[in-house]
Amino acid sequence: MCIVLPSEPRHEQLCYDSSMSYRIPSEVEAIGEKLRKAGFESYLVGGCVRDLLIGRTPKDWDFTTNAKPEQIQAVFPDSFYENDYGTVGVKTGSEDLALAIVEVTPYRTESAYSDKRRPDKVEFGTSLLEDLARRDFTINAIALDDSQGHIVDPYDGQKDIKDKIVRAVGNASERLNEDALRMLRAVRLVAELEFGIEGHTAAAIKENSKHLSHVSRERIREELVRILNSGRPMDALILAHQLGILEYIVPDLPRGIGVEQNQAHSYDVFEHNLRTMQHAADKDWGFDIRLAGLFHDISKPETRRWSDEKKDWTFHGHEVVGSRVTKKALEDLHFSRETIEKVVKLVRWHMFFSDPEQITLSAVRRMIKNVGEENIWDLLNLRICDRIGTGRPKEQPFRFRKYKAMVDQALRDPISVAMLKTDGTHIMDKFQVKPGPKIGWTLNALLEEILDNPDKNIQEYLDTRTEELLKMPEKELKKLGESGKQKREAAEDEEIKHIMEKHHVC
Repeated sequence: MCIVLPSEPRHEQLCYDSSMSYRIPSEVEAIGEKLRKAGFESYLVGGCVRDLLIGRTPKDWDFTTNAKPEQIQAVFPDSFYENDYGTVGVKTGSEDLALAIVEVTPYRTESAYSDKRRPDKVEFGTSLLEDLARRDFTINAIALDDSQGHIVDPYDGQKDIKDKIVRAVGNASERLNEDALRMLRAVRLVAELEFGIEGHTAAAIKENSKHLSHVSRERIREELVRILNSGRPMDALILAHQLGILEYIVPDLPRGIGVEQNQAHSYDVFEHNLRTMQHAADKDWGFDIRLAGLFHDISKPETRRWSDEKKDWTFHGHEVVGSRVTKKALEDLHFSRETIEKVVKLVRWHMFFSDPEQITLSAVRRMIKNVGEENIWDLLNLRICDRIGTGRPKEQPFRFRKYKAMVDQALRDPISVAMLKTDGTHIMDKFQVKPGPKIGWTLNALLEEILDNPDKNIQEYLDTRTEELLKMPEKELKKLGESGKQKREAAEDEEIKHIMEKHHVC
């Protein structure tokens, strides 16, 4: 039921729903209980309440209270306070990273935002309603009394959750002018929650988009990472473009809008990049592949040339130019060195030649060296996304599956005497044997034994067995050696057969 407080406007109503039950971890419940026992108010607030109402598991937990920071720390001696906003981090001792630190913040009121990002002055308030009034969106301006299951919802956030709408609290332009990052946060919530943006809020974003230039690139990067890691990154970035904020996130991306490609593509460069990225999200592949998908053809606009011979557009060297553009863009967003190096490699080498009828295993090994063994499968997955991004319905045709099998072959250690924990040099030194065919026969005979019993591949056993083999007549040793060589070749053929079967190219 909803109880309207006397003499209060409708937007300041308290809505209690005692019929709902919420799964709140014991570590979180204990914090609320301690605050109340100490005589303070205690409410869960913000994203964790929103996620509970949606039915999602919160990624973090936040309380708000009428206690001041020093009072919070007195209740929780194992806590820390290292910011200007009153937020105290309470250590719970949980091994679950989402529960290890629970943040407790006093009710706050805030002044003007001169820099469009942080309040000029933060003052601690005395009222929960006062605190909720300063929050960004109605779906985040909901509080929960975890002891009673009571919901405090002065801005109809529950209705917006039901209607799947992101709506600013109060006057949208005022909220977005206070903190320009809220514009990008709205788009991120669309991607994560599969919501839409309410009309007045969308109009206010368009009107105030220029203020994103005041936001640090690190904060923009954090929101971009969350967008790309969501289930709907393509929709979110298209929306960002429509609202006029994409140029403040990835300024190189809109250059591809309307840039027609060759006949192999169904979409312009902009949509192709987005669809490539989206397929990585659809496959639930890692962030680096999604980011590389977004940037892989970023430099097609400046490398596009018309070919009279082909009667079509060409984009020669776009991957080389694109790797440089990608590096600069990711550095501007202050991504880690490891992320930049990997994504730049994926962009640089995404045009690898993959026709197994015309390349050799040595060519495949060179590609693996270029991109790194640790990145080769991500490169192949990027190629799959690139293919789907063109509008082709099949992600892995026969030739591509065969190329993957060749990569598997190139990565696999071949079955050879090199697998032995001994070698010809060791045998000659230890047993005073001169170079000659006896060394090869001995190694092949040893290999035959360890193929049957890998546990024998230890130096002590091999030395003992080598001594026995060297004492045999040459004819008998040669026979054992040739038998071992045949077994090795048969085992190698069987391994390759299994690889081909795994990639369905038999």
